Amino acid sequence: MASETNKYDVIVIGSGISGGWAAKEFCEKGLKTLVLERGYDVKHIKDYPTAYTDPWQFDHRGALSKQIKEENPIASKCYAFKEDAMHFFTKDKEQEYIQEHPFDWIRGYHVGGKSLMWARQVQRWSDHDFEGPARDGFAVDWPIRYKDIAPWYSYVEKFVGVSGNRDGNAAMPDGEFLPAFDLNAVERMVQSKLPGKYPDRQVIAGRCAHISKPEPIHIQQGRTQCQNRTMCQRGCPFGGYFSSNASTLPWAEKTGNLTLKPNSIVDSIIFDEETQKASGVRVIDAETLKTTEYQAKVIFLNASALASNMVLLNSTSKRFPNGLGNDNGLLGKYVAFHNYLGSLGGTIEGFEDQYYFGRRPTQPIIPNFRNVKKQETDFLRGYASFFSAYRGRGAGSEMQVGGDFKDSLCEPGGWGIGMMMQGETIPKETNHVRLSADKKDKFGMPQLITSVQYDENDQKSMQDFLNQGSEMLEYIGAKNIYTHNSKQNPGLDIHEMGGVRMGLDPKTSLLNKWNQLHNCLNVFVTDGACMTSTGTQNPSLTYMALTARAANFAMDEMKKGNL
Repeated sequence: MASETNKYDVIVIGSGISGGWAAKEFCEKGLKTLVLERGYDVKHIKDYPTAYTDPWQFDHRGALSKQIKEENPIASKCYAFKEDAMHFFTKDKEQEYIQEHPFDWIRGYHVGGKSLMWARQVQRWSDHDFEGPARDGFAVDWPIRYKDIAPWYSYVEKFVGVSGNRDGNAAMPDGEFLPAFDLNAVERMVQSKLPGKYPDRQVIAGRCAHISKPEPIHIQQGRTQCQNRTMCQRGCPFGGYFSSNASTLPWAEKTGNLTLKPNSIVDSIIFDEETQKASGVRVIDAETLKTTEYQAKVIFLNASALASNMVLLNSTSKRFPNGLGNDNGLLGKYVAFHNYLGSLGGTIEGFEDQYYFGRRPTQPIIPNFRNVKKQETDFLRGYASFFSAYRGRGAGSEMQVGGDFKDSLCEPGGWGIGMMMQGETIPKETNHVRLSADKKDKFGMPQLITSVQYDENDQKSMQDFLNQGSEMLEYIGAKNIYTHNSKQNPGLDIHEMGGVRMGLDPKTSLLNKWNQLHNCLNVFVTDGACMTSTGTQNPSLTYMALTARAANFAMDEMKKGNL
């Protein structure tokens, strides 16, 4: 049993993007809130050891050593797992899991989670996305629509600080924006020329969680303007981009209502057979292996998509022998992700009298134009297209060493352009995670088995992107066009979703429209695990909005005595 000192109003499992928002909402409203993080503590600024390190001060100039790569064949595939930020990534040996099919699970076990290392792109969903599953018949109907979450998108965006333009694109609704980061000359050319042939393909400035011009709410958080350093994965000492560490957790802490416990691995959620509610959580201390129980009226599960599935699957009881809330046997199933297989590029002639100056934390995007309002292709759903134009250096030298090469670095080379896809995948029952019956981790918990694969729809979507992208590049005047299939494993997109999906019917979903477990109403899941489908947008903004919405609903229900 939990002692009196282990009792709280709310327990939040996980301190990342969604967990930080849950903590902020509850603490701000006066509820004593316990945040449990399985990793180590990271304090804003103090614990960003490489934030000001120059390239020449790293042993390998930022690159990975052969030993590090060999020890981390999965984590080292991530673009941000480099010498300047690898300390924020979960190393391969730190938590083993079983890959039934190849799956690259990228994790960040520390206070703040992946909010320290994310790519910071934030786009709203539209009704086309929320209506898509029911309309096209590829998943259960979402229990909410855009109007339900739109006020919460606005609420979150104002606090986070999101740069962008009001573009009037129906597939990617406008939000509460700070000034956008500029496009360069070639990107502006594409923006103006592309709609001439493709009126449904609008180029917009990438919307990102960076403060381009601080508002009073950002100054109150102790954050300031983005410096365009593009060293974000190191942790930003300016708070220029949004992270739990720079924003929501300090905001919660200053209320005096937050208790944050790092190195606290949640083994399971405890179900009370008498009350038919969850009574608390069982926690293993990562350093001492001691087990402690904590109690609360409400539990928010925000451990990250697959980790949240893992916690629920391990939360067994007489009432729920197959995992908490799992009457229908669907817990862990219908996992989906984003399709990043396709990329392409080319060269652009001209514009040699123009250049781009400085750096920026985002790139232009063409919102999805495939199957938006109705089925138009031989594959389901579509993709967003990110692209950027750039000038290289050193192009005047054939050799990448020597005096001629060094001299060539003083002059810009020609322009290039690159594109990549972010495609929606279709949730399938066969794409799932489950617990191993015999293999345990070093804490005595069952290892997670991942069984997730691409399918024919993903290959068709990729090929369409490559075809359409090539046509677009040719139309805007690109030369030497090439296409590429990365053949990367699922998981490396770092946008895994589902397993505890929302829905209208308890027979076909785990969560209701307020992110409550249908069969255990004081447990909420608001991270990526809750997603019914993936859309073509980066998902983090939706996680934050759903969390804020669910937390405020939970507090209203607590006042009414319903939780």
